[in-house]
Order: sequence, then structure tokens, then C-alpha cells
Amino acid sequence: MLDIHWLKTFSTLAEYKHFGKAAVALHMTQPNVSLHLKQLEQATGVKLIERSPFHLTQAGNRLLESSHRTLHELQVCQADLNALNDLDKGTITIAASDIISRMLLIDAFKLFKGKYPGIDIALLNTTSSQASSLVKNAEADLGFVISQKQTQPLHFVELQRVTWVALGNGFDGKKESMESSNNELTLILLGHDTRTRDIIDDALPMLNLPNYRVMEVGSVDAQIDWAEAGFGVAIIPEFAISSKRHLTSLITPLPDFPTTDLGYIVRQNQVLSKATKQLLHWVNEGIENLQNR
Repeated sequence: MLDIHWLKTFSTLAEYKHFGKAAVALHMTQPNVSLHLKQLEQATGVKLIERSPFHLTQAGNRLLESSHRTLHELQVCQADLNALNDLDKGTITIAASDIISRMLLIDAFKLFKGKYPGIDIALLNTTSSQASSLVKNAEADLGFVISQKQTQPLHFVELQRVTWVALGNGFDGKKESMESSNNELTLILLGHDTRTRDIIDDALPMLNLPNYRVMEVGSVDAQIDWAEAGFGVAIIPEFAISSKRHLTSLITPLPDFPTTDLGYIVRQNQVLSKATKQLLHWVNEGIENLQNR
């Protein structure tokens, strides 16, 4: 019988390709990593790793495939068992971008902590793509994302439609005035590692901008700050400015920009605890309150 701890050590060793680095990642000593590998090779009766230079044998590669599937399934199973237990202690791990977490989750988190003081919320600051990967691998219980396609093994639930605005002076959205302007417009956009940037790049031709350059920043708040400072025009989701009370720059709706979805993702057939369902209810209530303002 193969010990699950041996498989985890072997999988980590295959990832790092270094005994010392694997030991650090596993919070183990290097001799214990070597011991786990020795026990695994004795149990399987085959050599799994060549040390110099480091590489997996053919048998090692075959075992690694099964190890990944086994460890992943056990992690998913444990997450579902935790949800079925409905304990009043533990951790809910949520993956979301900075703007989504601050705009949509803070009030819900406050209510959650009042009702479930024994349950911690671990918030992972991610892009939508990273959130998808974390949920798929059961490293996060929920992911809040923009524009998630329905793909196995994830299930997407829409919470609201996202519309877009241009924040900044020097842009009025009219084709005639943009074409007649000789000035180069600076668009303040997120970096290319975000799904939001992909959506914007696809929609930019609809603005009919004859002459522009792009300034990339790391967050929606940074876009707003740079636009407010007069450095260009930020293209951002409308909900990002809903709580901003003292903006001085021109806000131009972009009705021709295609709307997209904001929602949450879970694994297909994932079991949600009562506490998680309550949290989602409060998030949805908060979104409805924002839309009714």
C-alpha cells in the first residue's frame, strides 16, 4: 500500500527537482524527504528518480501522473467533507482581485465575522485566471471573477453585469471630436496578465481612437489615481467608481463596449457549507444595494 505522504513528497520533489527545496516546501528535513523516496521505491519495487543529473525515470513519470490525480482528488474530497461537516470553526479561502474584494466583499465579510466568529476568511489577491486555477485545484473554496466561461470543472454564477466607463478629461466618446483631435490620447489600462485587459483590448476598436498610446498600471485604483492626476483616460468597470465621492475627472459611459459578467466560481458539483452559502447571500445583497443607490 502506498502512503499518501510518500506520494506528496514524491510529487513535490518532482516539481522542485531538488531535495533541499522540496524539504523547505514541505516543512520537512532533507533526510526525511530522502527517506520518503526510499520507502516509496521499496514499496513500488522500481527506481523513480535519478539523482545526477536529477530526472524522473520512466516509472517515475508514470507514478507522477497517478500521484497528481490522487492528491488532487483527495484535496477536493477533503474540501467537500469540510463543507458537509458545517463546523463553526475552520477557514473559508476566497480568491478575488483587489478591486472586487474591496468593492463587493468587505461588508459581507463584516456580517460573516459577526455570525461566524470561529471561522476565518483567507483572502487570496489574484487575477481572474489565477482564481480559476485555485478553485479548480481546491486551494480556494470560492473565486470571484470577471468574465468566466462555463467550462469543466468549474461552474460560474453571475452576480451582476459589468458596464464600462472612461475616466479622465480629453475624452468625450464622440467619433467626430476624436478624429479631429491632433493630440495623442493616453489610455491608462491594466497590465496584460489580467482577463480585464483582454476584454478591453478586444473592445478598443469600438472607440474609433485614431491616435493613442497605452500606460499600464497594476490595479484599478491605480488607474483612477493616474487619471485623476491628469495623466490620461482610464477605462474601468463602472462599479469601481460607485463608492468614489470626490472624483473631479470627466466620467464618460461607454455604451458600445460589450458588457461582461461578474460572479463567482466553484467546482462542478462542489458541496458548499451553510456558512459559505450565507456569505454568498450577503455578497449578493451588497451588490443589489449598490445597484439601487
